[in-house]
Parts: sequence; structure tokens; C-alpha cells
Amino acid sequence: MTFRTGFGYDVHQLKEGSPFVLGGVTIDHTKGAVGYSDADTLIHAICDALLGAARLGDIGVLFPDTAPEYKGIDSKIMLRRTMDAVRQEGYELCNMDSTVCLQRPRIRPYIPGMIQVLATVMQVPEDALSIKATTTEHLGFIGREEGVAAYATVLISK
Repeated sequence: MTFRTGFGYDVHQLKEGSPFVLGGVTIDHTKGAVGYSDADTLIHAICDALLGAARLGDIGVLFPDTAPEYKGIDSKIMLRRTMDAVRQEGYELCNMDSTVCLQRPRIRPYIPGMIQVLATVMQVPEDALSIKATTTEHLGFIGREEGVAAYATVLISK
């Protein structure tokens, strides 16, 4: 059996009045993430971790932000296609661990829903997924509530 690890990171700016989608769930907040797709920072970090582990490049290789078909795309579609690409290489996800860095809002109440959505999209058991949240104690762009960042690590096996 072959095991591979992957690491992903993503960041998006937060703007007033934009929808805030994180981990496939809409978060109730005055600000939302902006980007070429739906700007789901957590899913983008997970995609990068999976693609890196399988040596398939990064999210920009599979979903270039110059391609009109990806403008405004639901990141759950990107995650499903990423899982398909990883499986095409003969790999399966063993587990995923992630951390979302966000000053506000507090996302702990949303985490069970995120895990449920991600497990369904990825076709893995919920106990294979971990999502944690932290603030930056009001430091930096995250602390000033200008952006959101997410980190993800995965273990895949063949």
C-alpha cells in the first residue's frame, strides 16, 4: 500500500454584502468571501491538498481562473471533480484535517453541517474529516476581518 500526504492553503478577501460560503455551507454574516468562483476558502484548501498529494498540480491547473466556465462555480463541484481526479490515479482519501482562520463570525456551530456536506460530496465517511477554527487574536488581515484563510492536510492511499 502506498500513502501520500498533501497540504493546501487558500485565502480570500472578505467584503460587505457578499455571500459567505465555507465548507459548502452558507454562513450568516455581514461579509462574504470574494473570488472567481464562489470563494469557498476551505474547499479550495482541501482541493489543493488532494491535488498535491496525488501530484496533480494545484487548483489553478484543474480550474484556471481564466476559464469562463469556472466563473462563479460552486466549489462543491470543484471538490467532486478533484476527488474524481484523485480516484482516477487510484487513490482514496484516508483522512483530512483542516483549520479555518477567521476572526468573525464564529463558525463552530456550522462545522457539523460542513462535515456532513463535505463527506457527501467527497463520498467518504464523516469521521474521515476534521475541521477546526481559530482566530488570529485581532492580528493581521484576518484579525482586521479583511480576509479568511484555510489550511488542509490529507492522507491518501493506493
